[in-house]
Amino acid sequence: MFKKQLTLLASVLALLIITLGSCKSKYEKLKASNDYAKKYQEAIKYYNQKDYNKALGLFEVLVERYRGRAEAEDLFYYYAFTNYKLKDYTSARYHFKTFADTYPSSTRAEECRFFSAYCYYLDSPIYSLDQENTMKAIEALQLFINLYPKSDRVTEASKLIQNLRDKLETKAYANAKLYLTISDYQSAVIAFNNALRDYPDTKYAEEMEYLTVKAQYLYANHSLEYKQEERYNLAEVYANQFNEKYPNSTYGHDVKTLAKDSERGIQNAKHILAEALSNDRVAKKLAEKGKDTLKTQPPSEKNQQQKIPY
Repeated sequence: MFKKQLTLLASVLALLIITLGSCKSKYEKLKASNDYAKKYQEAIKYYNQKDYNKALGLFEVLVERYRGRAEAEDLFYYYAFTNYKLKDYTSARYHFKTFADTYPSSTRAEECRFFSAYCYYLDSPIYSLDQENTMKAIEALQLFINLYPKSDRVTEASKLIQNLRDKLETKAYANAKLYLTISDYQSAVIAFNNALRDYPDTKYAEEMEYLTVKAQYLYANHSLEYKQEERYNLAEVYANQFNEKYPNSTYGHDVKTLAKDSERGIQNAKHILAEALSNDRVAKKLAEKGKDTLKTQPPSEKNQQQKIPY
């Protein structure tokens, strides 16, 4: 009985292997044949059946053969969307753009131009990674809006652009906070100011302006005494601007404390510098401190090419 079951199972498996082999053989045979009309017909059929891998295999054979012929427009359109359906967005965006450039008068040109930009959008990574594709997506979507201002897709394109800008805004915010976390206070101040300049309506504005005050205070606090007055003064300027702009902020108490501490820091720095003028021991100590600081200063202090606003 057991042997009969094994024999039956073996027969079923053999039949299945033969069936699968013949299907594959039929497809590969078609792919290798010179019957391009049949290939075209079957490729469209595979596409409509959502068998995109087989459709792609045939389209790849056909694109060169039909280049310049009347059937090419339909073929390239399906070819682009086959790559899109397979989530190969890099290839898809290239073929969508090529279609729009090659057939600018086609009724499908608008659609392909949009999907070319949309593929960049889909390839835009999380905010913590390189944002080259994000920038390219914004450019491509804006180009679509410029070319087709009356398109029904303009509203969607505008929303996608805003999503991408939100991502860049979040990256700028996160990068600035990272400088503060690693105690590179000068770079943090520069990064917060740049982010606020580039994204004046950012949802992080209040927090970033508070952190600018904090970073500037810490930068002054970790500076040599002869540089502290100027840097504490700027911390006070940032604090006053913050309090004027956000009188009811939850950060208000901290900002006022930082302003008071900055004023105390200025007075302390002035006292030490005045003492150094009449006390050689204090002057020598400051000189030695300056040498040690130059050896351990953060990258932003060493890089003279950065634009420092003070």
